[in-house]
Amino acid sequence: MSVGTSSAPGARDVSHPPAPRYGDLAGLAITPDDLPDGLVVADEHGRVVCFNAAAERITAVRAADALGQRLEKALPLEDLEGRRWWQVTDPYGGLAIRFRQPERNLLLPGGREVLVSAKYVRDEPTGPVRRVVVSLRDTEARRRTERSHAELIATVAHELRSPLTSVKGFTATLLAKWERFTDDQKRLMLETVDADADRVTRLIAELLDISRIDSGRLEVRRQPVDIGAAVGRHIQAYVAAGQPADRFLLRLQQPLPDLWADPDKIDQVLSNLLENAVRHGEGTVTIDVTPTASPREGEDAGTSVTVSDEGSGIPEESMNRVFTRFWRGSKRGGTGLGLYIVKGIVEAHGGTITVGRAPGGGAEFRFTLPVAAPAYLA
Repeated sequence: MSVGTSSAPGARDVSHPPAPRYGDLAGLAITPDDLPDGLVVADEHGRVVCFNAAAERITAVRAADALGQRLEKALPLEDLEGRRWWQVTDPYGGLAIRFRQPERNLLLPGGREVLVSAKYVRDEPTGPVRRVVVSLRDTEARRRTERSHAELIATVAHELRSPLTSVKGFTATLLAKWERFTDDQKRLMLETVDADADRVTRLIAELLDISRIDSGRLEVRRQPVDIGAAVGRHIQAYVAAGQPADRFLLRLQQPLPDLWADPDKIDQVLSNLLENAVRHGEGTVTIDVTPTASPREGEDAGTSVTVSDEGSGIPEESMNRVFTRFWRGSKRGGTGLGLYIVKGIVEAHGGTITVGRAPGGGAEFRFTLPVAAPAYLA
């Protein structure tokens, strides 16, 4: 009887090999150079036997120069205190129970920082090291994130300082000298305190929105939304605040599909876009609400809202930065977070938003929301 058909105890059926441990990789032909992170492998003698393309890019060392070299020479890493990393960790002569080095920041020659982790491969748990596998990652992406967070903290601290100083100053003055002020003076100071408290509240709400957007936790509670009526309410509020009624032109193209969206968040989007047009634009602010094909292929129709003005518009070179954090453009106040939040809200609804030049020469913002089911059916 052949081995392939043996049924004896313990016999291995070679006609039905065991399934691969990590799925079927046959035909993929993955090589070290396909990996996105740097990979350096040293053999049991500490000589480098693998140095992939990402490792070349990160370390600025050619693979041809690294292969065959001792690991500590091909990859001369130091910790942030200036100690030579391979001498400190001693992968080949250190504790026999170690099997890895967790990721940490180390320095290459010249002071360039990289993220390094290592795996010690042993044939048995406490046996000698057969291979040292080192993973390298560039820290630039993390540094950009850290810089963004630092900028956010600095901007928030600056924006909070002014209203809080005002609130503290006026309340302290009123408490110390209440009897010296007339009713009109007291009212003016209290109105200022109230406005600054609203400003702080709005800033905190923006920060919470950014946190939810960045973490993917922005909740959308869909309800029926009359987008035309929502725009009309914002226009009425501006007219009541002193803007001329003829500065706004609302055009509704009927029939509009039923829109299921989060009414509070759609109000936030409209508020930001209309405020930009009123404050930074000129001439007539035109709002077009139209039915449109969904931005996602294969879905039903959606609703588009276009807000445009007749001002100087946004420079062409700034178009690709409009929806980034802290973008203010020329002569723009505020935190520069509003349009970033607008984009996050629209995308959380499954929609898209674009910016361009309006027919009248000003800025034109257009967002499209697809038809969607209400929250209790989603």
